Amino acid sequence: MPCVRRYSDFLSCVCVSGGSTAIRRLCRLGVLPVVVNFCALAVCLHGQEPTTRRHEPRRLPGMSDEGTILLPNQWSLKPAGKQIKLGDFPVQIALHPKEGRWAAVLHAGYGDHEIVIVDMKGASVVSRVTVPQVFYGISFDRDGKQLFASGGEHEVVHRFDFADGYLSNRHEIRVAKADETFVPAGLATSIDGKTLFVAGGWGHALAAVSLDDPSRVRRLPLGEESYPYTVLPAPDGKRLYVSLWGKAAVAVVDIETFEVDDTWPSESHPTEMALSPDADRLFVACSNSNLVSILDTHSGRATETISTALYPKAPSGSTPNSLALSPDGKVLFVANADNNNVAVFNTSEPGASRSLGYIPVGWYPTSVRFNPRDERIYVANGKGLMSSANPQGPNPLKDPPATVRQYIGGLFRGTLSVIESPSPADMARYSEAAFRASPLKSDFAPAAEPDGPNPIPAKAGDKSPLRHCIYIIKENRTYDQVFGDMPEGNGDPHLCLFGEEVTPNQHALSRQFVLLDNFYVESEVSADGHEWSMAAYANDFVEKTWPLVYRGNQKKLVYPGEGHFDIATPAGGYIWDRCREAGVSYRSYGEFIDEGKKRGDPGVATLPALEGHFDPQFRPYDLDYPDVKRAQRFIEELHGFEKTGEMPAFIVLRLPNDHTYGQKKGKPTPTAMVAENDLALGVLVEAVTESKFWKDTAIFVVEDDAQNGSDHVDAHRTVALVISPYCKRHHVDSNMYSTSSMLRSMELILGLKPMSQFDAAARPMYGSFQAEPDLEGFQHRPARADLQARNPTSGWGVEQSAQLDFGREDAADDILLNEIIWRSVRGPDSRMPPPVRASFVIARADDDEEEDDDD
Repeated sequence: MPCVRRYSDFLSCVCVSGGSTAIRRLCRLGVLPVVVNFCALAVCLHGQEPTTRRHEPRRLPGMSDEGTILLPNQWSLKPAGKQIKLGDFPVQIALHPKEGRWAAVLHAGYGDHEIVIVDMKGASVVSRVTVPQVFYGISFDRDGKQLFASGGEHEVVHRFDFADGYLSNRHEIRVAKADETFVPAGLATSIDGKTLFVAGGWGHALAAVSLDDPSRVRRLPLGEESYPYTVLPAPDGKRLYVSLWGKAAVAVVDIETFEVDDTWPSESHPTEMALSPDADRLFVACSNSNLVSILDTHSGRATETISTALYPKAPSGSTPNSLALSPDGKVLFVANADNNNVAVFNTSEPGASRSLGYIPVGWYPTSVRFNPRDERIYVANGKGLMSSANPQGPNPLKDPPATVRQYIGGLFRGTLSVIESPSPADMARYSEAAFRASPLKSDFAPAAEPDGPNPIPAKAGDKSPLRHCIYIIKENRTYDQVFGDMPEGNGDPHLCLFGEEVTPNQHALSRQFVLLDNFYVESEVSADGHEWSMAAYANDFVEKTWPLVYRGNQKKLVYPGEGHFDIATPAGGYIWDRCREAGVSYRSYGEFIDEGKKRGDPGVATLPALEGHFDPQFRPYDLDYPDVKRAQRFIEELHGFEKTGEMPAFIVLRLPNDHTYGQKKGKPTPTAMVAENDLALGVLVEAVTESKFWKDTAIFVVEDDAQNGSDHVDAHRTVALVISPYCKRHHVDSNMYSTSSMLRSMELILGLKPMSQFDAAARPMYGSFQAEPDLEGFQHRPARADLQARNPTSGWGVEQSAQLDFGREDAADDILLNEIIWRSVRGPDSRMPPPVRASFVIARADDDEEEDDDD
């Protein structure tokens, strides 16, 4: 069969057959048919389920032997097409409606918010304009002479004149009062071009702005917690469809009366929408699921639901957040943000859509578009392929250092993938690459098997001699900051700030039990860090909100994690939801718990599932409260459990004070706070090893995120510990693990189902455990550092620390905080090394995959 490039030729060449025999036969011919049975596709592409290699060498993030880019979450990238470098977190592409040559790309990350104009003919960036702030929301008018973009918390829409690839004559259209909270999101002009419709993401309303007189703004409330995401006018100009991000529904607005006619249910987190050419079908990407809802526009009912995941019954985690239809409505493209691919479907027959396979793209694709004029697919990859250099990173020679804004949240330079319309042979090759880039299996079994008998079962439901898991969450340290001085592991002593003199207990624990020197967090900051730590996933609301919160512009948007927003709850729930589902007892000490109204009042659970399952006397995040007292409070409860004979099977406990106060005047020094945190951990572990529960308990310790500290391997590499009678002794485990590995290990021990594709696919920590127990306990080491040491009243960092907010995790500027901590330990004139981004440093460039290198 000849190789074809036009998508219409592609459709005509594809045999519509769902049988596995046909799939195998056509795969042998180099042609991937339309797929009905995803599992058959996976078997066809892999040949058979991959077996686990034993005694494999250490795998580090970066380029793999197979030519893919290994990420610290154990997934890989092998992007198709040409890659054009963009900016910080591109979130949406708008194609010019007339010329077909220009694409405007909106950026809404931690760094510069900007609009980049790409010449699609020349595959290059021709211009860029920086704006104070944006959120998702960019659109050309019907003639392509003007461009509109969200102004985020500034409550405006930016209006530009557009010509020949350049933006000019910027005006601000005020959509809401400056002190209101509306936050313009998705937008579009009416069919007659007279009105601009704007979704108010945090105003839970729709605005209609007269373009003849922008002071005339009508407002339509859409319901509390609706979080309207974007708008789509119907071709007849009578209806407007509004995706309600927070309501799992689409609002249908009568444009003439400007009232809601109806609300149509969809799957969770509806985001982008597209209409079939006859306007009879509305395609809705539903990002807090693996699904696309297809709604009949006459009845409002779902006529079809498409799964975009690699496997039909995969746990949540694909994050389909953007879609595009070919002009004839026969091909649907869906960007799976967390699978790093674009799912392609034949939608020519209503009610019988069929998969055409997958196209691997960059990291976290946020927007996909099909340009009918050049028949190419364009994909904005939010986190790109690599990190850029860090010339403006933490630098003690800069004065004041508070001006430094380049850090882990803003170093993932996005890219634009430019992909020719694939032939059937291309789709076969692309789909195979997409499956191989994922560690997920069709049966969702763990990504690796134990070498022999192991207390972590090989599959969920098998028995384990372990009955209790204690999960301890700490705050914001890298491996090298704490363990860089340990010659046993892969550390850099020059980057070690809190070595054995400061953290004798963590050093002793890692020597007595297991040293993990290849362990990574999936998160960048605490907002997504606590989500990943408790759910093995951070959904698109968290991913798209935290960069704006951490920029700290208007401060209308607030910290999106830890149970404070229903919309932030991942589809698969949290680990305590899995415990409740399986009948496993659980209890939280400070995690997803708020302080009472007054300091010292009992804590308050942020989620209903924790009601009755937390200790209200355990102090949550509060840097003024010693971690040793937190440990003592838990030990009191532990003694109570011994008296009753029962301890909850799953315990999550928070020891947050290694976050530190920086050099805030009169507060404990960073060294004192990390040392006190270390002592608390040692005392707590000792108490558990002395209890009656030690014989069947495993303690897992991890930082919620690594927060931009220095590490010579990667800024995501962090401090992690496993402690149990079944742990290997005096062992270095250099297997590549992540937080999801830790969660998967606990799930297998306790008999819990995975929460997302990431814990389902993660490598369990088999390499840290042994079949036979060693009941020797642990004796805590006394602190060697001065726990009473206080920061000076003057000197470098004192004034800067006074301006930082330590009332909540990560409220303080962590670039400056890391600089302050470094100088506090190493001296005011010492130079802090820039963070290393090894996991995203190497981009693959095949002969047919060029990389734009224009900077």
